[in-house]
Amino acid sequence: MKPTLIGFAAWSGTGKTTLLETVVTHLRARGLRIAVIKHAHHDFDIDHPGKDSHRLRQAGARQVLVASRRRWALITEHDDGRPEPRLGELLPQLDQAHLDFILVEGFKHEFIPKIELHRPALGKPLLYPEDPSIIALAIDAPVAAQPAIPVLDLNDADAVCTFLLDYRVRESSRANAGQETP
Repeated sequence: MKPTLIGFAAWSGTGKTTLLETVVTHLRARGLRIAVIKHAHHDFDIDHPGKDSHRLRQAGARQVLVASRRRWALITEHDDGRPEPRLGELLPQLDQAHLDFILVEGFKHEFIPKIELHRPALGKPLLYPEDPSIIALAIDAPVAAQPAIPVLDLNDADAVCTFLLDYRVRESSRANAGQETP
Protein backbone atom coordinates (compact mmCIF):
# COMPACT_ATOMS: atom_id res chain seq x y z
CA MET A 1 0.00 0.00 0.00
CA LYS A 2 1.36 3.43 -0.82
CA PRO A 3 1.84 5.90 2.02
CA THR A 4 -1.00 8.18 3.03
CA LEU A 5 -0.14 11.83 2.39
CA ILE A 6 -1.70 14.38 4.76
CA GLY A 7 -0.78 18.00 5.31
CA PHE A 8 -1.06 20.06 8.48
CA ALA A 9 -1.77 23.67 7.55
CA ALA A 10 -2.07 26.70 9.80
CA TRP A 11 -0.82 30.18 10.41
CA SER A 12 2.53 30.53 12.14
CA GLY A 13 2.32 30.13 15.91
CA THR A 14 -0.65 27.77 15.86
CA GLY A 15 1.34 24.76 17.06
CA LYS A 16 1.85 22.63 13.95
CA THR A 17 5.22 21.25 15.03
CA THR A 18 4.06 20.60 18.60
CA LEU A 19 1.03 18.63 17.40
CA LEU A 20 3.04 16.77 14.75
CA GLU A 21 5.65 15.76 17.31
CA THR A 22 2.97 14.14 19.46
CA VAL A 23 1.15 12.59 16.49
CA VAL A 24 4.39 11.07 15.16
CA THR A 25 5.16 9.64 18.60
CA HIS A 26 1.66 8.09 18.86
CA LEU A 27 1.73 6.64 15.34
CA ARG A 28 5.23 5.20 15.86
CA ALA A 29 4.02 3.57 19.08
CA ARG A 30 1.45 1.75 16.91
CA GLY A 31 4.24 0.45 14.68
CA LEU A 32 3.64 2.80 11.76
CA ARG A 33 6.44 4.21 9.62
CA ILE A 34 6.31 7.99 9.30
CA ALA A 35 8.06 10.62 7.20
CA VAL A 36 7.65 14.35 7.68
CA ILE A 37 8.29 17.08 5.14
CA LYS A 38 8.51 20.50 6.76
CA HIS A 39 8.54 23.78 4.90
CA ALA A 40 10.80 26.53 6.21
CA HIS A 41 10.22 30.16 5.24
CA HIS A 42 13.83 31.08 5.90
CA ASP A 43 17.39 29.86 5.55
CA PHE A 44 18.10 26.97 7.84
CA ASP A 45 21.05 24.83 8.73
CA ILE A 46 21.12 21.25 9.91
CA ASP A 47 24.85 21.34 10.26
CA HIS A 48 26.78 23.44 12.67
CA PRO A 49 29.96 25.51 12.49
CA GLY A 50 33.00 23.44 13.36
CA LYS A 51 31.53 20.15 12.12
CA ASP A 52 33.35 18.54 9.17
CA SER A 53 30.25 18.64 6.96
CA HIS A 54 29.77 22.36 7.64
CA ARG A 55 33.43 23.08 6.92
CA LEU A 56 33.25 21.20 3.61
CA ARG A 57 30.06 23.02 2.59
CA GLN A 58 31.60 26.37 3.52
CA ALA A 59 34.64 25.43 1.43
CA GLY A 60 32.35 25.22 -1.60
CA ALA A 61 30.94 21.70 -1.83
CA ARG A 62 27.47 22.02 -3.38
CA GLN A 63 26.36 18.69 -1.95
CA VAL A 64 27.51 17.02 1.23
CA LEU A 65 26.26 13.58 2.20
CA VAL A 66 26.94 12.62 5.81
CA ALA A 67 26.42 8.96 6.56
CA SER A 68 26.71 6.47 9.38
CA ARG A 69 25.24 3.02 9.92
CA ARG A 70 22.23 4.60 11.66
CA ARG A 71 21.36 7.52 9.33
CA TRP A 72 22.40 9.65 6.43
CA ALA A 73 21.60 13.20 5.42
CA LEU A 74 22.13 15.01 2.15
CA ILE A 75 22.69 18.75 2.21
CA THR A 76 22.33 20.44 -1.18
CA GLU A 77 23.09 24.11 -1.74
CA HIS A 78 21.07 26.08 -4.28
CA ASP A 79 22.31 29.57 -5.06
CA ASP A 80 20.68 29.97 -8.45
CA GLY A 81 17.73 32.10 -7.32
CA ARG A 82 15.22 29.30 -7.71
CA PRO A 83 11.74 29.66 -6.17
CA GLU A 84 10.57 27.81 -3.07
CA PRO A 85 10.42 24.07 -3.79
CA ARG A 86 7.08 22.52 -4.59
CA LEU A 87 5.97 19.51 -2.61
CA GLY A 88 5.99 17.42 -5.79
CA GLU A 89 9.74 18.03 -6.12
CA LEU A 90 10.39 16.81 -2.57
CA LEU A 91 8.17 13.72 -2.36
CA PRO A 92 10.36 11.62 -4.71
CA GLN A 93 13.29 12.14 -2.32
CA LEU A 94 11.57 9.87 0.24
CA ASP A 95 11.84 6.08 0.24
CA GLN A 96 8.06 5.70 0.02
CA ALA A 97 8.16 1.90 -0.19
CA HIS A 98 8.96 1.85 3.53
CA LEU A 99 6.39 4.38 4.76
CA ASP A 100 2.82 4.29 6.01
CA PHE A 101 2.31 8.06 6.33
CA ILE A 102 3.90 11.17 4.87
CA LEU A 103 2.92 14.10 7.06
CA VAL A 104 3.51 17.55 5.63
CA GLU A 105 3.96 20.65 7.77
CA GLY A 106 3.34 23.86 5.92
CA PHE A 107 2.94 23.91 2.14
CA LYS A 108 -0.57 25.19 2.89
CA HIS A 109 -1.13 26.24 -0.74
CA GLU A 110 -0.50 22.75 -2.12
CA PHE A 111 -3.54 20.77 -3.20
CA ILE A 112 -3.15 17.75 -0.92
CA PRO A 113 -5.50 16.48 1.78
CA LYS A 114 -4.90 18.69 4.83
CA ILE A 115 -5.96 19.13 8.40
CA GLU A 116 -6.23 22.80 9.26
CA LEU A 117 -5.10 23.76 12.75
CA HIS A 118 -6.85 26.84 14.10
CA ARG A 119 -6.66 28.83 17.33
CA PRO A 120 -9.30 31.59 17.23
CA ALA A 121 -7.42 33.49 19.97
CA LEU A 122 -4.65 34.23 17.43
CA GLY A 123 -7.09 36.32 15.39
CA LYS A 124 -6.21 34.71 12.06
CA PRO A 125 -8.88 33.74 9.53
CA LEU A 126 -9.74 30.15 8.74
CA LEU A 127 -8.29 28.68 5.55
CA TYR A 128 -11.42 26.50 5.32
CA PRO A 129 -13.75 26.58 3.34
CA GLU A 130 -11.79 28.53 0.72
CA ASP A 131 -9.31 25.64 0.49
CA PRO A 132 -11.24 22.59 -0.79
CA SER A 133 -8.36 20.25 0.08
CA ILE A 134 -8.92 20.72 3.83
CA ILE A 135 -10.47 17.47 5.06
CA ALA A 136 -10.72 18.26 8.80
CA LEU A 137 -10.46 21.19 11.16
CA ALA A 138 -8.51 20.86 14.43
CA ILE A 139 -9.50 23.74 16.68
CA ASP A 140 -9.05 24.64 20.35
CA ALA A 141 -12.40 26.39 20.85
CA PRO A 142 -16.04 25.68 20.04
CA VAL A 143 -17.03 26.43 16.46
CA ALA A 144 -19.88 28.86 15.82
CA ALA A 145 -21.33 26.92 12.89
CA GLN A 146 -20.67 23.23 12.28
CA PRO A 147 -18.55 22.92 9.12
CA ALA A 148 -19.16 20.24 6.50
CA ILE A 149 -15.90 18.52 7.49
CA PRO A 150 -14.91 16.74 10.72
CA VAL A 151 -13.92 18.96 13.67
CA LEU A 152 -11.17 17.66 15.95
CA ASP A 153 -9.87 18.90 19.27
CA LEU A 154 -6.50 20.50 18.50
CA ASN A 155 -5.27 19.54 21.96
CA ASP A 156 -6.21 15.85 21.61
CA ALA A 157 -3.44 14.13 19.66
CA ASP A 158 -5.16 10.75 20.11
CA ALA A 159 -8.24 12.07 18.30
CA VAL A 160 -6.05 13.39 15.49
CA CYS A 161 -4.29 10.00 15.24
CA THR A 162 -7.62 8.19 15.14
CA PHE A 163 -8.76 10.49 12.34
CA LEU A 164 -5.52 9.82 10.41
CA LEU A 165 -5.85 6.06 10.80
CA ASP A 166 -9.53 6.10 9.76
CA TYR A 167 -8.67 8.30 6.78
CA ARG A 168 -5.93 5.84 5.74
CA VAL A 169 -8.41 2.94 5.82
CA ARG A 170 -11.04 4.93 3.86
CA GLU A 171 -8.52 6.00 1.22
CA SER A 172 -7.15 2.48 0.91
CA SER A 173 -10.68 1.15 0.36
CA ARG A 174 -11.37 3.90 -2.15
CA ALA A 175 -8.11 3.15 -4.03
CA ASN A 176 -8.95 -0.56 -4.10
CA ALA A 177 -12.35 0.33 -5.57
CA GLY A 178 -10.65 2.44 -8.25
CA GLN A 179 -11.89 5.79 -7.01
CA GLU A 180 -9.71 8.90 -6.89
CA THR A 181 -8.89 10.89 -3.79
CA PRO A 182 -8.91 14.68 -3.53
